Amino acid sequence: MTDDRVALIERRLRAALAPEDLEIIDDSAAHAGHAGAREGGHFTARIVASAFAGKTPIQRHRLVNAAVADLMRRDIHALSIQARTPEETRA
Repeated sequence: MTDDRVALIERRLRAALAPEDLEIIDDSAAHAGHAGAREGGHFTARIVASAFAGKTPIQRHRLVNAAVADLMRRDIHALSIQARTPEETRA
């Protein structure tokens, strides 16, 4: 099930933001027993996209959250976001 969730999150983010680099990490095992873990997984999204250029961290997170908004009701309980531009990864 979590592999399906990772693939679904990845598809959504690729379609919405055309990232140069994207990694989705399933952190759910670290949260086993947590009350919210039954309703969705815990994930980290490391994403590098030109779409983040000129955007504040809050605006970047909003872009990511918008791409997966409907998944937050059933597949995602928590999403940690690391959003950078390609230029920031070269610095």
